[in-house]
Amino acid sequence: MEKLYGLLGGKLGHSLSPQIHQLFFAYTGRSGQYNLLETELEDLPQRLQELCRAYAGCNVTIPHKLHVMPLLDKIAPEAAAIGAVNTIKFTDGVALGYNTDYFGFGRMLAYNEIELAGRTAAVLGTGGAARAVVKYLADQGVSMLYLVTRDVSKADGHFLEIAPMAQFVNYEELRALQGDLLVNCTPVGMYPKIAASPVDAEISAAFGASVDLIYNPAQTLFLQQAQAAGHKAVNGLFMLVAQAVAAQEIWQDESYDSGLIVRIMRELEQQL
Repeated sequence: MEKLYGLLGGKLGHSLSPQIHQLFFAYTGRSGQYNLLETELEDLPQRLQELCRAYAGCNVTIPHKLHVMPLLDKIAPEAAAIGAVNTIKFTDGVALGYNTDYFGFGRMLAYNEIELAGRTAAVLGTGGAARAVVKYLADQGVSMLYLVTRDVSKADGHFLEIAPMAQFVNYEELRALQGDLLVNCTPVGMYPKIAASPVDAEISAAFGASVDLIYNPAQTLFLQQAQAAGHKAVNGLFMLVAQAVAAQEIWQDESYDSGLIVRIMRELEQQL
């Protein structure tokens, strides 16, 4: 009998998760079915109980990454520190929460040979996606981390618990800075509004590498600016696939190399 997996969230029509996980099953020979599990916030407790009885695991997306946490039996250290869960494993009636965005971001940087220890990084945006990114950068020993937000007075202080060395700056203050890595965690430049970048070319040129969590379009204006400056530019598709494979590693209790991630990513690129 096939094990059941799925994506737990609000509106899920746009999700690539089913394609990614079905490709995982096809390439690894594992058997499984991956479903979209649209759930309203008020129905979340009941839905989780149902999944705990019938499913082997699920991913979690907006708006449930934080709300699901009090409903879980155990939470992995990285997810607890980040303050968000995006993967749940169900074992013998017990729900265990993880954050694979953390591992997906890390594997993306490693694959693209982007060094972190002792380096200076800046993260654009302080929403949910930025939490895992900031936690990973802090854990890997960046020497300075700038958290860029429009209004520093309204910044989420939880980020300084995740990364004590971090400093909030606004976009104007960012102009005076330079560093090794610039990460876009905002939706600016995402399809269909592709003629926009969260920063201008001058700021992009001041950082040695740029990473955009956006994967559609594959080359955002933000990444085009980095390339024009002769710098490394990486989109978010590898991370998207890597966090899904990391979830499967948890569910299957197996490890998979980057070759599988790249294979799935290349297949997706043809579909986007």
